Amino acid sequence: MTGRPVKAAGIHLESLTEMSELLNLEEMAVDDFLADHKAGEIAEVMLLKPKTPPEELNSSSVLDEDVLEEMKKRREALFGSEVLKNPKDPVYPLVKKFADVVSKDPPSQLPPDRGVRHEIDLVPGTKYCVTRQWPLPREQCEVIDAFFAAKAKEGMVRESKSPHSTPTFCVRKPNGKWRLVHAYSKLNNATVSAQTPIPRKDVLLNNMAGCELYSALDLMDGYYQILMRESDIPLTAVSTPSGMLWEWLVMPQGLSNAPATFNRLVTQLFRPLRAYAQTYFDDIFVYSRAEDGKMAMEVHLGHLRRVLEVMRANKLYANIDKCVFASPEIKVLGCFVSNVGVRADPENVKAVAAWPTP
Repeated sequence: MTGRPVKAAGIHLESLTEMSELLNLEEMAVDDFLADHKAGEIAEVMLLKPKTPPEELNSSSVLDEDVLEEMKKRREALFGSEVLKNPKDPVYPLVKKFADVVSKDPPSQLPPDRGVRHEIDLVPGTKYCVTRQWPLPREQCEVIDAFFAAKAKEGMVRESKSPHSTPTFCVRKPNGKWRLVHAYSKLNNATVSAQTPIPRKDVLLNNMAGCELYSALDLMDGYYQILMRESDIPLTAVSTPSGMLWEWLVMPQGLSNAPATFNRLVTQLFRPLRAYAQTYFDDIFVYSRAEDGKMAMEVHLGHLRRVLEVMRANKLYANIDKCVFASPEIKVLGCFVSNVGVRADPENVKAVAAWPTP
């Protein structure tokens, strides 16, 4: 016995009306809790869910590696490319029907005008945004030239005579391939920031939790699916080490307001389906439960069909290798969502779960 005071506190989740109430601990302030936790003064933190079987506890630390690996394999079996290998899968006919929308190789072409174009409004007094191109290794130069040759053929870029210029360079992807980057820092510093609302992660997770089936669609080359405002095309001009100057007819990556514009497009297109389909930039999440005497799978296929119809009508395409269909649990922004709620991704909490007991 140390003679030090012991405090115990409980939060009844079913009585909460706002997520922020989780931060209002009766016994101590959150800052005090974090300070005590860092100092090793907190003996244990537990989540107790009465009336829930132990195997369904919303926890990421009680599962061993074998269980986690088995769960991972089950999720991978629901990826779009795997679904197409199994004609008996209930989602198979729908994915086959929309093979032009959910694909590995969608058509590369100038997108249609959907009523949302990317606009660049400069701070008053801005003249020219110019940064000189610096030398790059030969391998990067070849990658850059091949990239723009392909985009010019697809009609997404054209040669430019703009007084603006932004350099181009490459960075390595985790898979070893090159990713092109435009150093738009000077242009971004002179751009008036858009005030378009950005989706909230907590709201998204709250809307999705508690359903029976989930699907996720990953839009391919999302930014290239939005046209530039005609008058702003010269502002997108980018230089290459080989001496070329190109300008974008579609929204390039790297512009400060690009995420807001893309979010505005998908929100506008999928707003009528928001009761069962949520968008988070280039991800579309579809979720369903049994209703009106219909099984969850029947309801979910109907929801998924309507989403795919909107995508086909607007020439939006999803990468089938990254899509997940009709899963009882789905990964969303670093968490897993299912009919029992939301839990952290075990991969993200390994260090905490392995923390030795004081």
